[in-house]
Amino acid sequence: MKTFGLLTSMTLMLMLVGEAFGGSNGMLLMLGVAGLMNFGAFFFSDKIVLRTSGAQPLDDPRLAWLHEDIEELSEKAGIPKPRLYWVPHEASPNAFATGRSPSKGIVAVTAGLINNLDRRQIKGVLAHELGHIKHRDTLTSAVAATMAGAVSYAARMMLWGRSRRGNPLLMIAIAVAAPAAALMLRMMVSRTREYAADKRAAELTGDPEGLALALEGLSGGVKRQPLSTGSDATHYIVNGFAGGGVMSKLFSTHPPIEERARRLRAMKL
Repeated sequence: MKTFGLLTSMTLMLMLVGEAFGGSNGMLLMLGVAGLMNFGAFFFSDKIVLRTSGAQPLDDPRLAWLHEDIEELSEKAGIPKPRLYWVPHEASPNAFATGRSPSKGIVAVTAGLINNLDRRQIKGVLAHELGHIKHRDTLTSAVAATMAGAVSYAARMMLWGRSRRGNPLLMIAIAVAAPAAALMLRMMVSRTREYAADKRAAELTGDPEGLALALEGLSGGVKRQPLSTGSDATHYIVNGFAGGGVMSKLFSTHPPIEERARRLRAMKL
């Protein structure tokens, strides 16, 4: 319900931006834009993520145990076994899931993940990504990202347009505030779903400590070797870019690793 409320808020925000600059016609136009962009996110988000990350199908016989573990976890989760991909050129240890539904699920791991974590920890990571697929978070995140982008684009377009409705200072304020608010809502959606996926992973493996250790290892690995600039950290199990400070935490796509690990270790299975 929280996620639904956040996504609804972004849709309303987009419509209000349209109304502020174009009246009822502008509001209807933005509603149509939201519909079209969500259509695109539904059908093409997985292809975009795989292409931008450079992920390739994982068919290395030396990594057959990955297929075995994810098949076992998928059976426990009650979903089809997702396709496995890996990012061979990415030294940063991380993983992500994509696909609009459990039947279209994809889990990708980086070469850094394979090289830096043991099998127990990697199993926890796989279970976390299966949690996202089970909950359809992969589609939710794509829609949230699309809506946030639509709000930002609409605000810029209307700011530099020729609309003369209302107070110009108010229009400028809306054009500046709306994208920031949409981005914050997108981050809130992402953080909410990370906690839920952690909980599901612990239930699937029966080993919350394994995932807690994996998260701590991934966090340290990312600090030493951040993701390449072409990657989108939103999709990954841990934020792939090193950073700190109040603003980076405010707009972070993920909850603090320390809090995630604490919640996992406090679980009673």
